[in-house]
Amino acid sequence: MDPSQIADPIITGLLRGGLYALMALGLALVFGVMNIPNFAHGDFYMVGAYLAFFSFTAFGLGPILSIIVAMFGAFILGVLVEKGVFYTLRKRSKKNWVMNTFLLTLGISIVLQNSVKMLFGANYRGVTAFWPGTMQIGSINVSIDRIVGFLIAIIAIAGFWVFLSKTKVGRSIRAVSQDETGSQLVGVNLNWIHTLTFGLSCAVAALAGASLLSITPASPGMGLTPLYKSWFVCILVGMGNVGASIWGGLLLGILETFAYMQFGAGWQDAISLAVIILILLFKPSGLFAKKGVKSALE
Repeated sequence: MDPSQIADPIITGLLRGGLYALMALGLALVFGVMNIPNFAHGDFYMVGAYLAFFSFTAFGLGPILSIIVAMFGAFILGVLVEKGVFYTLRKRSKKNWVMNTFLLTLGISIVLQNSVKMLFGANYRGVTAFWPGTMQIGSINVSIDRIVGFLIAIIAIAGFWVFLSKTKVGRSIRAVSQDETGSQLVGVNLNWIHTLTFGLSCAVAALAGASLLSITPASPGMGLTPLYKSWFVCILVGMGNVGASIWGGLLLGILETFAYMQFGAGWQDAISLAVIILILLFKPSGLFAKKGVKSALE
């Protein structure tokens, strides 16, 4: 077998999987800490893309500044959503929490999509390139934008790992993911940690959407594919397993690329779904089977 038949799919899969890992990290974080199955996660990806587009085209900010604006804008929106919706629900009742938050996130998704559609229409809004040009890696040419997007994802993931494992706030987030009552007994402000966690998750999703703006133009429904890819990863490695979601994203990217190159575009999702079905049937807790932020980082 030609070595490029193995090397090229791996390179392409890693470039794709880096962004899958970034998205899945945010989804796993919210589930692991707050026990919220966030079906609006893809819509914060969409918000990030729109914020980056207007920052870049309307205000003339550079690519990096546009991506930073998108990330912080989504963080603020996430904080407002958490305080306005989930904090209010926690104060009233925690009965049937997972089902109620599932329905709430579906509602948030519908509101965000339709709000964007009303404000900006359904047209695609993108940029030709943040960083023009291509680079040859192995025997394939890869756009600089995709390479930079992958590097941004890796830097963000590494920064997130350092934050969760080395800082006091990060350790508090991990403590809440393991035992809410115990963390409160040692002085952790549960409400603040929940708000921060949800905001960070939204910021991570927006970072992915903004980084890929030149590849995937902004549109109201663009968050659906990143959402179900994130769920694929989380189911693959185990719900709430933040650390393993990174490896799961890379694995899914490679798997899809091999399926695309060997069988065609229509098979990449089919094979991913087949793997997920097998996981649910034979190892429903996920390949790594550890729940929680703390255990995932050990």
